[in-house]
Amino acid sequence: MTGVLLKNARVFDGFNGDCPENMQVLVEGGTIREVSSTPISAAGAHAIDVGGRTLMPGLIDAHIHAYAASMSIRELSLMSEAYRMAFAIKMLGFALDCGFTTVRDVGGGDYALWKAIEVRLIRAPRFFYAGKALTMTGGHGDLRQVNEAEPSKENMLAVMADGVDEVLKASREQLRRGAHFIKIMGSGGVASPTDPIWMNQYREDEIRAVVNEAVERRTYVSSHCHTAEGTRRAVAFGVRSIEHGTMIDEATANYVAGTDAFVVPTIVTIFAIVEVGKKLGVSPQSQEKAVLAYNQAIEGMEHMRKAGVKLGFGTDLLGSTYVQQCREFTLRKGVFSPLEILRQATSNNAELMMQKDLLGCIKPGARADLLVVDGDPLKDIEILAADGKNLRLIMVGGELIKTELH
Repeated sequence: MTGVLLKNARVFDGFNGDCPENMQVLVEGGTIREVSSTPISAAGAHAIDVGGRTLMPGLIDAHIHAYAASMSIRELSLMSEAYRMAFAIKMLGFALDCGFTTVRDVGGGDYALWKAIEVRLIRAPRFFYAGKALTMTGGHGDLRQVNEAEPSKENMLAVMADGVDEVLKASREQLRRGAHFIKIMGSGGVASPTDPIWMNQYREDEIRAVVNEAVERRTYVSSHCHTAEGTRRAVAFGVRSIEHGTMIDEATANYVAGTDAFVVPTIVTIFAIVEVGKKLGVSPQSQEKAVLAYNQAIEGMEHMRKAGVKLGFGTDLLGSTYVQQCREFTLRKGVFSPLEILRQATSNNAELMMQKDLLGCIKPGARADLLVVDGDPLKDIEILAADGKNLRLIMVGGELIKTELH
């Protein structure tokens, strides 16, 4: 066998809403070799009849934390590395079964997990990671309670760095450890215990220093930002990817839309924290901040849609709530069309991650990360919110992870 030939497919290519029918797609060596409306000659290829179903690119979740095995920061900090790795294996396997063929870890993921995935020791999507996020002392990644004294320079999610020299050293160290991009904390956050959510974090010279370092490595910077002000200043200082953007206002959305920056909303995690956070050990101060974000999240997405901001798709779920990953589709449908959401979870995320034309699309030369879906997600996005139950085929790099077709 020299490849896989998918026949009689209705193809959503990651971009266009007009999906041609009776298409054929040839996969060889982990890559899409040919896409054609006429029969493809491929002697020896394993032919699969898609039966007129929708063939689409694998989904991308651009905001996860694979090692975040608990919503409780205190509990998480006391867990062993072995336990967190076991959690990551289960979480990533679930994501793959839901059709997420690529994930981007924006704080905590490391070379060990990436390597285990690359050599197929564990069953998981493609894995991109930032390593430890960079945080200032007292910032979103500083997980100490107010009564705790001297900091450890690193915890399982972040490394504390203050001033230009320290952020440069921390950036270079994460890149040395194989990080695909750099993550910084640019505003207050929900999970952190001591910083107000409205607080701007890192000075201009610190952010620009990190951005410049990333550019020299031909990569980019992602920044945690809930607030409008935090978002605007991060984008102005060169950040490519804003995580959350929950409290963005109309003026800031219009500003971001005029740049090359992306925003990755993570609505489902805010809903999950508000709904079950107390039961799962989230601190009272974090619950209070979550409610503030919850009350503005949908409005923020409406501002971004109206302005035409380039949007990605992420979930940011912690602990046992990872099973709500597909709920993000449901929460977005009140603001976006199915086509907009599909682009967010495929081609938009790929462009954000500097993987344009390689991931999130169906075209010759792209990675063969593919799904076959029962039904039409361009008409009903809820088809993808069923935890993978409507997927008849999942392929990653040309490897058939799941197939019910012949």
